[in-house]
Parts: sequence; C-alpha cells; structure tokens
Amino acid sequence: MSDLDDLYQEIILDHSKRPRNFGPIEGPSSKAEGYNPLCGDRVTVQLRLENDVVKDVHFQGSGCAISMASASLMTESLKGKTKAEAEGLFQGFHELLTGQSAAKPELGKLAVFSGVREYPIRVKCATLAWHTLRAALRDSEGQTRQVSTE
Repeated sequence: MSDLDDLYQEIILDHSKRPRNFGPIEGPSSKAEGYNPLCGDRVTVQLRLENDVVKDVHFQGSGCAISMASASLMTESLKGKTKAEAEGLFQGFHELLTGQSAAKPELGKLAVFSGVREYPIRVKCATLAWHTLRAALRDSEGQTRQVSTE
C-alpha cells in the first residue's frame, strides 16, 4: 500500500471512529433522514441556515466506516458555505465517486473517497449523507424529508 493510500485510510478511520459534528443541533432550520436498505446505514442531517449560509450542520446515525466518515467530513466541509456552494460540493463529490471526474481542489479532504469508486456497492455508503444533505437543503417547509439510496 502506498503512503497516500495509508493517509487516506487513516483519515477515513479517524472520522469513522471519532465523527465530527455528531449529534443534534439546537434549532435546526431543516432536517432530512436517509437510509440505505442494501446495508442498513441510516443518517439524519440537520442544518441551521441563515441567509442561505450553512451556519451549522450536524448528523446522527449509524453505519459502516465509509458512511460515517463521509458524513463527518461532509459536515466539516459545509460550514460557512452558501446553499449554492453546498450544492456545488455535492456535485463535485458525486462526480468523484461515480468516476465522472477526478478530484478537484475544492473538494479538499473529501478527495480521500476517490478510491470508493472502485467498489460500486460502497458508493451508496459514501453518498448517503450527501443525498440526505441535499434533501435538507431543499427543505423549505421545515418538515423532515426522507431519502433512500435504493
């Protein structure tokens, strides 16, 4: 295994064992719940938006190391971003995992998931939190949205 592979593996393991922004937030402005029926991963994403800027984002749930690390790194990447920037990050991450593009500089640490595209069944694990985030971003009525990666 190369040094780069070791680093990638270390970041994913660290975020899966010690997820950042895990737990509920007070006064979320939107929320969505995601479920991957293939492996049982579940995630809830809560956002606090102010003037279309992500002021806070947390997640809760359970799942494999890839799923939890992806949610953790996602929350770190989103704080302070506008809804449009968050959507752009979603697109870049999705393209990276589906092999539509190489890692772009704006993805930063999220590039550690580039190897996931070699395992198509794991792509849904890595993107579950992101699809759930997208549903939360589109929530304008303050109701919980449901997402499934079927």
